[in-house]
Amino acid sequence: MDFRPTESQQLLINTAREWLRRRCPDELVQSVAADARGIPEDLWKEMALLGWPGLLVPADLGGSDGSLLDVLLLVEEMGRAGLPGPFVPSAVVATTLLLTAGTTEQQRRLLPGMAMGERLCTLAIAEEEGRAEPSAIALAASPGGRVTGRKLFVRDAHLSEHLILVARGAGGLNLFLLETARPGVSVAPMETISGEKCFEVALTNVAVDAGDLLGPAGGGAAALAVGLRAGTLARTAEMVGGAARALDLAVQHARTRVQSGRPIGAFQAIQHHCADMLRHVDGARYLLYRAAWKVESGQDAAADVAMAKAHAGEAGLAVARKAHQILGAIGYCEEHILHRLHKRIQAASVDFGGTGEHLETVAAAIGLE
Repeated sequence: MDFRPTESQQLLINTAREWLRRRCPDELVQSVAADARGIPEDLWKEMALLGWPGLLVPADLGGSDGSLLDVLLLVEEMGRAGLPGPFVPSAVVATTLLLTAGTTEQQRRLLPGMAMGERLCTLAIAEEEGRAEPSAIALAASPGGRVTGRKLFVRDAHLSEHLILVARGAGGLNLFLLETARPGVSVAPMETISGEKCFEVALTNVAVDAGDLLGPAGGGAAALAVGLRAGTLARTAEMVGGAARALDLAVQHARTRVQSGRPIGAFQAIQHHCADMLRHVDGARYLLYRAAWKVESGQDAAADVAMAKAHAGEAGLAVARKAHQILGAIGYCEEHILHRLHKRIQAASVDFGGTGEHLETVAAAIGLE
């Protein structure tokens, strides 16, 4: 396994890091977290001009024919910057679902606009339990009927023209591609600690038919698993990037903060803290890359994806806590980016399954069901 980026991937990383440094400074991240709308429109348009929303989209549909690893390398840089916005729900999860289960007509209708950043789509799956997994879905809907209920924690629903609704029906799971403007669909904001824009989507007697289905009736579970896997890895990449940035902040502070006549980085306790943080970041990154490599090479990667997500959740939070200890009070101030990175890691650690849920998958893989 050679996890070194290719020349084109390194160019993507360098371009992303420089662009995010210029266009997504810490001050913008903080202001967007407090803004009800979310990512500024001009920022999203610039990302679209860079081709980022279309990385996974085939070239004949206006995309770049990129790989999952390409996307994860980019999302890691976004996590490092704390970039807000709908990239993961639309350009990763919804795009993967459309490519996996969508008809040719559905793909041609939505993906070119999504690749150009002109159209957004999001996934509506979580309900009262707040878990984004099939076993927690209770909402029922079948083609030719009507659906009433609600979905929670739907990312960037206020900006999305379409949503992919997950419901039970026809003896399995149905994936419905619905317009957010369809009669009976309404969205209401939910409070989050991370500043990410999550919404309650209420459905009141909403008509659904066979033309709205992604994939066969009752046969959405396999496609959903692929989409959730992509989302799980993307959120893992965000945590790796956020933790790497927290480590950078801690090391920089340790080099410049003087105590008792010398930088605090000269003290063994601080050195060990930073070395431990590096161990967490590199370990999480390795597990992420290994899981992505297995997915792209067609191997069974369920346990690897679960292990990467579970470890990144714990490791990322451990890094954030140690960074707070090293920076002291300044790291807890609203004006400092560390508290925002910490909250984003916290939110990502429970999205697409928390540590406990993923550890159960790993345990089952080693015969401990």
